[in-house]
Amino acid sequence: KLPVNFDPLSVDLADSFERKGLARMLARGLGEIAGYVLPLKPAPRPRNAGEPAWLSSAWPLQREHLYLVGGDSPLGFRLPLDSLPWIAPADIEPQHTPDPFEERAALHEPGGEVATLARKPKQARLEPGQSAVEVIHTALSVEARAGRMHVFFPPLMSVEDWIDLVAAVEAAAAETGIPVTLEGYTPPFDPRVRRFAVTPDPGVIEVNIHPAADWDELSANTRTIYEEARLTRLGAEKFMVDGRHTGTGGGNHVTIGGLTPADSPLLRRPDLLRSLITYWQNHPALSYLFSGMFIGPTSQSPRVDEARDDSLYELEIAFQQLTRNTKAGEEVLQPWLVDRLLRNLLVDLTGNTHRAEFSIDKLYSPEGPTGRLGLLEFRAFEMPPHWQMSLAQMLLLRALIARFWKTPYTGKLVRWGTSLHDRFMLPHFIAEDLKTIVTDLQEAGYAFRTEWYAPFLEFRFPRYGVLERDGMRLELRQALEPWHVMGEEASAGGTSRYVDSSVERMQLKVSNMIDRYVILCNGRMMPMTPTGVQGEYVAGVRFKAWQPPSALHPTIAAQTPLVFDVYDTWNGRAVAGCTYYSSHPGGRNYARFPVNANEAEARRVARFAPQGHTAGSIAFQPELPSRDFPLTLDLRRQPDVAVAFAPPAAVSGQQQQQ
Repeated sequence: KLPVNFDPLSVDLADSFERKGLARMLARGLGEIAGYVLPLKPAPRPRNAGEPAWLSSAWPLQREHLYLVGGDSPLGFRLPLDSLPWIAPADIEPQHTPDPFEERAALHEPGGEVATLARKPKQARLEPGQSAVEVIHTALSVEARAGRMHVFFPPLMSVEDWIDLVAAVEAAAAETGIPVTLEGYTPPFDPRVRRFAVTPDPGVIEVNIHPAADWDELSANTRTIYEEARLTRLGAEKFMVDGRHTGTGGGNHVTIGGLTPADSPLLRRPDLLRSLITYWQNHPALSYLFSGMFIGPTSQSPRVDEARDDSLYELEIAFQQLTRNTKAGEEVLQPWLVDRLLRNLLVDLTGNTHRAEFSIDKLYSPEGPTGRLGLLEFRAFEMPPHWQMSLAQMLLLRALIARFWKTPYTGKLVRWGTSLHDRFMLPHFIAEDLKTIVTDLQEAGYAFRTEWYAPFLEFRFPRYGVLERDGMRLELRQALEPWHVMGEEASAGGTSRYVDSSVERMQLKVSNMIDRYVILCNGRMMPMTPTGVQGEYVAGVRFKAWQPPSALHPTIAAQTPLVFDVYDTWNGRAVAGCTYYSSHPGGRNYARFPVNANEAEARRVARFAPQGHTAGSIAFQPELPSRDFPLTLDLRRQPDVAVAFAPPAAVSGQQQQQ
């Protein structure tokens, strides 16, 4: 189909993916055989049968040759299966003698490679009383590619058949001395077969390991995977240009279940899943402390109470039905019950059952046996940088499951409202919630300690700097910020939906502060909230850190640097302050990413200066806290209520107090 005046050899074949594929085709030869195909499927056999039996059949072809569909995929994915009939005709002789010019033209069509078909002798015409032969639509394919022999396995329904086929391939490889690479369809699920998978994912290498039966096995598996990744120069952490130390974005998703679906504790005891859902909803620290940077209602693992105001109301009805049909602490005989009651509630905004904090799409799905595995997936976990931290996550999860198996959790669902994204975006309140969780486990008989999870708090909420003045101590830490998904925009590949990550949130925590002082950020009063400790206050500040081409509020410019002033209301001026820069304080752009944690920390520290407060008298407007987010100052939004306030006259401190 190429133009007459187009010579593919005169083109830079390394210029695009399609030309690279054309180059490989030309190098191999258009008339060469691409591979070999054997129509194959296992014969029906009774249980505990001895030798396996396999069936094959001829493929009726119009031109006596098998032409692959165009592309670079393995041969087994490019078979023209749609052109095969389900019942073989009485005579599979070709309807006409192939034209050599027609064959030559087909060879020059894209993907017009020839695959030799292992054919049986020609069938005779059907005699009266005979039935037509069924055409087998699955096949074993073999091709030489990239210097190796690749064997493509067809889909199989029984793991015994898959093992028999592997044994046959191994025997052939041993006899011929040719190493082979297996590809194609994986073995069907069977609890007797353990498997792990290493899969390329966007930006990460995803490793799915087999289930662990006890804590020692889980510890050995986790430590081994981290060590093998390190030896191949892979890690579970990365450093951003501004020095932020984060995870790779890959999930550390945890799946729990049983050896078989009938053994799954979630199907046997539906109250266990209810306890987990309720406890996670009551303790947002479990949702946000171990997750990645992308959180919120449009993330990969939204909470059940994010985005929809009526979700908790509907969930309470489902819990009532669960209580009505089961008894707490007793096993049930209806494995489909918990799936039917919660399937349409544990979803994201689009109704996806997989993209949820508690994913039950493989619990007891009505679609088929592949979804009836009795599995629950916790998706709000990101890969921590060290294997010890990963095991700390698993230990917390195992302890909570063991506790709720013994004693179901009967707490009520909490209507957090906007406080969910106000209070629990700040590290102080997440740390306090974590202390409550540890206390619960200690009272239940599990010897947990809060110090075990201090690395998560430091990793998730790095400290940027500290200012000390007149006994007061100001600490600035990174806080969380949900990312908004933007509307659809046209792009080169169709339509895309960008994420607005330009808004950031910081936490300012002040110790030993008296009523004489207030804290200002860029001239606006911060809503300092008491923590319960004498003289200790905390508040958050949201701001636009940079100006992307597509943002939620495109007319708002970047609001950095942040200047924090310790304002003395007696004297009407700032007595101390600090400055935070969202990028290089000198306005430069870093040419590369940090090479290690030390350089990343140096960049973070360089963006904080324990000086730079506003000099002279300051006239500011005291403002009431926001009705929706009372703990956070949002610099993007004008204050709801503000009263003009002028600096006081030169009076004594005693008069000022009066």
